[in-house]
Amino acid sequence: MSFSFKILGSALAFSCLALGGLTQAQASGLPAVPDEIKEAGQLRAGVRCDQPPYGFQDSSGQFAGVEVEMARQVALWALGSKDKVSFTCVTAENRVPQLLGRKVDFLIATLGVTPERLRVIDFSTPYRWGASDVVVKKDSAIRKIADLKGKTLATLKGSVQAKWFEDHMPEVKTLRMNSAADALQTFRQGRADAYTHDAATLVVVADNDKDARLLNEPFQISDAAIGVRKNDEPWRDYLSAAVARMHEEKLFRGWIQQYVPQGIQSYYLSVFEQPKPAEAL
Repeated sequence: MSFSFKILGSALAFSCLALGGLTQAQASGLPAVPDEIKEAGQLRAGVRCDQPPYGFQDSSGQFAGVEVEMARQVALWALGSKDKVSFTCVTAENRVPQLLGRKVDFLIATLGVTPERLRVIDFSTPYRWGASDVVVKKDSAIRKIADLKGKTLATLKGSVQAKWFEDHMPEVKTLRMNSAADALQTFRQGRADAYTHDAATLVVVADNDKDARLLNEPFQISDAAIGVRKNDEPWRDYLSAAVARMHEEKLFRGWIQQYVPQGIQSYYLSVFEQPKPAEAL
């Protein structure tokens, strides 16, 4: 091998080493990765599989969505590869038990921060705010949430919306379903007069279903954050720092552009980038 080729080979090798260390250098502003996570060498994330654009499975069965990308980014920073994370589908009802049962290491699963949940799990710094809303049929006489009195409402078991209506409007009959897909189907089949869920989800429903209309009366405004087990402060603090880094690098904007139709991107950008509004109801 000629001298020039040796020099070139050495330069290329050095470049590869430098690039290989780039991820660690970029993540150097984050706290130390907890030993338990490093030793496992693989993250286990609980995500929603029926909540586009946050978490869903695409036509090929692959996990996709903004929160799925968040988990992959954490894996990149913590373990050096976006592939070092496995996903478990969770629902509104079983996500906290899955975390407490150590089936997953963390929840990035449209998880709102509530007093009830704070009693049993811990949360990272919030990464967005969220609100609830209601969809009805386009020709429905229901114009505001107060009109739901005496009506039937589809919702999810274990959801903050089910709890809100139980506490604030007990005269509304709720049909509590196991999944968002089941609740939406119940509404579309006419077995419920309306369907309540996260406003972000219902924006997509109303955009895709020309027979549905969003009431645009947000309630139950709360923060969404990553859920972790109690007494796991190093992991919680690492995830909080990772969330801050995602905001600094404007990663959420890119993920929203990837997964959200252009016509409704402004709503999703607002929940990640704008201050949380005051509760109106």
